[in-house]
Amino acid sequence: MNRLETIGYLITVSCKKTTAAQKKGVLRGLHYQFKNPQGKLVRVTKGNVFDVAVDIRKSSKTFGHYFSTFLDAKEKKMIWIPPGFAHGFLVVSETAELIYKCTNYYEPNDQNSIQWNDHDINIDWPLENRSPILSNTDKRALALSSAQVFP
Repeated sequence: MNRLETIGYLITVSCKKTTAAQKKGVLRGLHYQFKNPQGKLVRVTKGNVFDVAVDIRKSSKTFGHYFSTFLDAKEKKMIWIPPGFAHGFLVVSETAELIYKCTNYYEPNDQNSIQWNDHDINIDWPLENRSPILSNTDKRALALSSAQVFP
């Protein structure tokens, strides 16, 4: 029995995704799927990142709260992001690569994003006085107060 099973999670991995090498300052997120929620087991295979999970379950006592940690390829530490949470990361090394094992398939039409700098969530990103490098999707992300969230 693995550690996640001992706390009530029986995980069936539907897909594995590798995020190609990203450069320092790249920030992705906060991403989630609403119609096809995904649990994600995330590990860094190159470099290191600041990884964030945000509870977006409206009925949860921790709605809008986040957990963050540094993931480093040398330590091989992983983070479990349950369905109902948004996920994001910031590359803090010169380059980084991540692997996700997901409980549901990625659906491009079900991709949702919450602003990385949402004032209600107030994530303390280690940006070192630099502006993050954002994708066009992340530049168009919604505030938590406007986003479709889980009940």
